[in-house]
Amino acid sequence: MRLGLYVNLYADKADRPRLADAVEQVRLAEQAGFSWVVLGERHLHRPGYHEAITSLAYLAAHTERIGLATAGLIAPVHQPVWLAEALAHIDVLSGGRLTAGFVLGYRPEEFTLFGTRPEERVPRFEECLELLTRLWTEDEVTFEGRWTRVDGAYLSPRPVQDPRPRIWNGGRVPAALERTARMCDGWTTSFNETDEELPEKIRAYRSFPQGPGSLGAEVIVCREGYAAATTQRAREALERPLRGLYDAYGDWKRTSADAARYAQQWDDIAARSVIGSPDECRERIGRYAEMGADGLVLRVQPPGMPQADALRAIEAFGELGG
Repeated sequence: MRLGLYVNLYADKADRPRLADAVEQVRLAEQAGFSWVVLGERHLHRPGYHEAITSLAYLAAHTERIGLATAGLIAPVHQPVWLAEALAHIDVLSGGRLTAGFVLGYRPEEFTLFGTRPEERVPRFEECLELLTRLWTEDEVTFEGRWTRVDGAYLSPRPVQDPRPRIWNGGRVPAALERTARMCDGWTTSFNETDEELPEKIRAYRSFPQGPGSLGAEVIVCREGYAAATTQRAREALERPLRGLYDAYGDWKRTSADAARYAQQWDDIAARSVIGSPDECRERIGRYAEMGADGLVLRVQPPGMPQADALRAIEAFGELGG
C-alpha cells in the first residue's frame, strides 16, 4: 500500500507551523518511504493558510524522490491556462513528480473571492480539466468554452511525464464518481467517508466508463492517521488538535450535506481512521487494501499539534512499511 502524507498548511499568528516544519516532515516522509506529499487548498482562513501551488514548488526544491500531489485544488475558481502552466512547471521543476488532484469546492465565500458562482462549479470544473489536459498533451490548442477561449495556444515547456501527470478528483456522490472516471485517473475519498460506505463507492467508481485519455482508475483513501506505541498515546497526541479542526470544518461545511460528520465523537472518528498502535495501524491499512484501495493519504498533524508529535507519527508509519 502506497502512503501519502497530507501536510498541514495552516498557520497562526506566530506563523506556526512554518513551511520549514513542512519541509522537515516531508524529508522525513521521503526517507521513510512515503509515496507522496499531499497538499490541500483553502482561502479566507484568517489565522493563515499557505497557498498550495507555491508551497508545492517550495517542497519540490527541498526533496528529491517523493511524489508531489494535491487533494485538491478548487478547479472551478481557477483560470485554466494559468493552472495548466503552473502545474506543468512544477512537474518540470521536480523532474516529473506531480499528481494533480482537484475538487469542486463547497465554500460560497471562496467562489465569491474568485469572482465565480457555486452554481457554475460543475461546468467550470469540466471546462477547466478539459483545457488543462489538452494543453498538457497537445502541440497546439484551439478551444472555445463558456468562460475560456484560446486560439493556437500551447505550453512550453509541457510536463515532463508522458503523456501527462496523473489527475485525481474528490467527491462523494454518483455524479462525482462518474465525472472522475470520465475525466481523471484516480478518485480521492473524503476524510470522513465511513468504512461501511467505501466498498460500494469503490465498486461504483470503477463501474463507470473511463474516458479515452484515462491513465487508470486508482482509489486513494484519505484518513486521519496517527501511530504510537499504544492506542492511548495515539489518542492523547491527536484528539485535542483534531477536535479543534473538526469544529472549524463544521462551520466551513455549514452548507454541505456532510457537515454533521464533523460533530461526531472520538469513537466514530477513530472507526474511520488509521489511529493506534503499530499493530492496529497495520491491520487498518490492510483492511483498506482488501477494499481495493491503491493508496492511503494520512493527515497526521491537525493545527495545534506540536511538530515533534507529527514527526514521531511519520517515523512510526515508515517503520510499519519496513
